[in-house]
Amino acid sequence: MLKGYVPPYNATVVQKLLDQGALLMGKTNLDEFAMGSGSTDGVFGPVKNPWSYSKQYREKRKQNPHSESGDSDWLITGGSSGGSAAAVSAFTCYAALGSDTGGSTRNPAAHCGLVGFKPSYGLVSRHGLIPLVNSMDVPGILTRYVDDAAIVLGVLAGHDPKDSTTVPINKPLVLSSLEDVSKLCIGIPKEYLVPELSSEIQCLWSRAADLFESEGAKVIEVSLPHTSYSIVCYHVLCTSEVASNMARFDGLQYGHRCDIDVSTEAMYAATRREGFNDVVRGRILSGNFFLLKENYENYFVKAQKVRRLIANDFVNAFNSGVDVLLTPTTLSEAVPYLEFIKEDNRTRSAQDDIFTQAVNMAGLPAVNIPIALSNQGLPIGLQFIGRAFCDQQLLTVAKWFEKQVQFPVIQLQELVDNCSAILENEKLASVSLKQ
Repeated sequence: MLKGYVPPYNATVVQKLLDQGALLMGKTNLDEFAMGSGSTDGVFGPVKNPWSYSKQYREKRKQNPHSESGDSDWLITGGSSGGSAAAVSAFTCYAALGSDTGGSTRNPAAHCGLVGFKPSYGLVSRHGLIPLVNSMDVPGILTRYVDDAAIVLGVLAGHDPKDSTTVPINKPLVLSSLEDVSKLCIGIPKEYLVPELSSEIQCLWSRAADLFESEGAKVIEVSLPHTSYSIVCYHVLCTSEVASNMARFDGLQYGHRCDIDVSTEAMYAATRREGFNDVVRGRILSGNFFLLKENYENYFVKAQKVRRLIANDFVNAFNSGVDVLLTPTTLSEAVPYLEFIKEDNRTRSAQDDIFTQAVNMAGLPAVNIPIALSNQGLPIGLQFIGRAFCDQQLLTVAKWFEKQVQFPVIQLQELVDNCSAILENEKLASVSLKQ
């Protein structure tokens, strides 16, 4: 739909970075209109996870005699902001921006061994961000370390006259080092222990809680009773707002336009059929169904009420004395592409957003922190959730945790050596051709 489109102005987040001297290297791949959880449904093709080519993963695969090898065994990055995660993970940039509507920054961060930060709703301007769900969208930050994310957030945070949902910031965001966690209370939501959660992530989640406890923090189990309804509630609200937001892509004002000129209606229909993939069209159809006059009260209004209950669950947890919630980010480590596409986009999104989307409905800050490598040599991350607009406190705790776990750096030397050898061979070939 937006192939070849060059926007006439910069998004506020982009402009703020440019104003501070940042170099914008390029745009990254993602699921079409950010609808997906694997970065496999983009118009430029799927995004490959750099960890597919890491020494850690390759060595583990050699030890497994049953593992398939070949060009098709690469892993997904997660999504929808998979291109941004891959760019940072492969050391091509210092930081990248993503968008986070239901976990689209934290999910790929977990699969690519990165810090993926979703700020509080209203802390960072959405002006210039192509909207998916206006009431949940937040520009996200992907970096290798918490300090880097804090630096980028310090540049981006604050009121924007072009976005009425933003709030003014009274003091600059400076991240201090946390030496003592004994005054902290960490909440573990019992509803997040689901049967689908891999035993490896469950074990690491438990070890992380033990780490806090051993350092003097208070760790308590909390209840978020409406968690089981959140993914269905999110689906109704998400598709409803998608149906509204995608109406602007009609072929008249900007973007793709078909050649049919029989009538305006025919041009609309053909443009949207050609310009949107099946996933986007499916969400538009679902959203319009929920917004029909006869369905509006039963679906959209009811979902809004459930959203309020979900938000209140978090308020009650934090009012009970909890400072930060600790949860898994994903159900499992990154999976191979061929395994991922066995399920359709909607099923995958429902599974992969299970731990992340409730935070967006509540407007809270959350961050993925990589904790360790799995038995397969792949990154596993955990999610920290903070109180609304207590982003600084959340990142301070995350920084302490990051320092304790010492997550290993991705080793891509073998890939670099192979690329160097290929380039050398190409040079030799071109020299011999010239002679």
